[in-house]
Amino acid sequence: MSTPSSSDRGRSPTGFLGAWKEVVGPRGVPSVAPRRGRKPRVPLTKLLPALTWHAMQETGTLAEHLFQLFREPLANSSWSDRRLRLPWEIFAELMRRALRPRASARQHRDAFWRGWRVVALDGTQFSLINTPQITDSVTKAVTRRGRAAFAKMTTAVLLEVGLHNPLAAAIGRRGESEWALAQRLLAQLPKHAVLLGDRLYGVIAFVRAAQLACRRVGSHFLLRASRTVKPRILRRLSDGTRLVGLAVRAPHHPSRVMEWLEVREIRVRVGRKGHRAHELRLWTSLIDPVAAPALELARVYASRWEHELYFRELKRQLRRTAVLQSHTVETGAQEIAALVLASAVLATERARAATGTIPPLRISFGQLLDIVRGMWLVLGPLRRHLYRSAEDPRRAPWPRPHAPQSDRAATAAHLSARGAATCDPLASAHEAGIDRTTVGSSTRLTRRLGISERHWG
Repeated sequence: MSTPSSSDRGRSPTGFLGAWKEVVGPRGVPSVAPRRGRKPRVPLTKLLPALTWHAMQETGTLAEHLFQLFREPLANSSWSDRRLRLPWEIFAELMRRALRPRASARQHRDAFWRGWRVVALDGTQFSLINTPQITDSVTKAVTRRGRAAFAKMTTAVLLEVGLHNPLAAAIGRRGESEWALAQRLLAQLPKHAVLLGDRLYGVIAFVRAAQLACRRVGSHFLLRASRTVKPRILRRLSDGTRLVGLAVRAPHHPSRVMEWLEVREIRVRVGRKGHRAHELRLWTSLIDPVAAPALELARVYASRWEHELYFRELKRQLRRTAVLQSHTVETGAQEIAALVLASAVLATERARAATGTIPPLRISFGQLLDIVRGMWLVLGPLRRHLYRSAEDPRRAPWPRPHAPQSDRAATAAHLSARGAATCDPLASAHEAGIDRTTVGSSTRLTRRLGISERHWG
């Protein structure tokens, strides 16, 4: 992953940097306010992708991964100092720009239900390493003893279920609960979507907030109701489901009802052979039983489990460590943000690799991660070397070992006559000294996976 030369600057980035540019979008990374003194040696446009690339690696330091991407050295101590001085608003704004819906109704049918985009809201906790900076600023629960004796940082993610693509994320740097973080994410709910939520969100306060957020963007919600809430039955619908009323009470006067919320209640008995069945109670804003059959909604809610699988991919396959590696609360939040951004990059590649007959979630996340890491590290530099050798044969990194001098001169004259604008580097692989069979197999591999050539690197 060498730094682009002057001849490469007119082309779009390849490899991880090309995938990063696609995820971040045309607005690019946010900028910080100018400060007095010397400019940083490594700008944010290189620091943020390097941090995300580092989150995708099994081994190595930030300094090593920055050098892999940009061929620029930066000491690990300088990295630590730079991260400590970065304001959190940079990462929050970057996630707002980069995390957005990516599923297409034509290509990714499993990500939609009757034209509605299926999204889910859930939270998880990350363990922080026990350093003096963290233990002095974070209060651990009384139960945190032994192997569980780590402070926790809560994170809530709004997820596009069909792609495991994060749409928004909120990180509790100040000890916020999952409930508080989830309410923030309602403001980023996409249009024409169905929001899924587990029993934590099946209470009247969240139903009221979700109803307001859904009305604003033309979406709906489907939540599992809490056992403690007793609604008032208004009427029974034609399919056996019920229209119920939820009483919104004054915060300091429980006996006073401020308003009534009308939702449709669906009761479904679920179970499996050899186990006792239990009843699910679902609340939804989809009132019409013809447009939204109860059995279909129950199956849609079952897809909420994909959110748990997304967290497993994030914490077991992408990170692969029991605790975060950052030594402060702020850098720990940055590490979580980098993991979420890395999952967005991989979701984009996963969607590209899927074909019309194979849904994206049938593609193994672990195998995809191993493949794209290798291709971004090896095939991207190979492609750049081919372009450079086509423009200037003297820069070809692999000269023909046994070709006569006359053949080499003829090849150089042929490449110079064709010019860089019309020369296909893959077609010129033999003249550059590379076996055509090797290049052909790499090309077939990328075509079979559906990964674009411009995302090598």
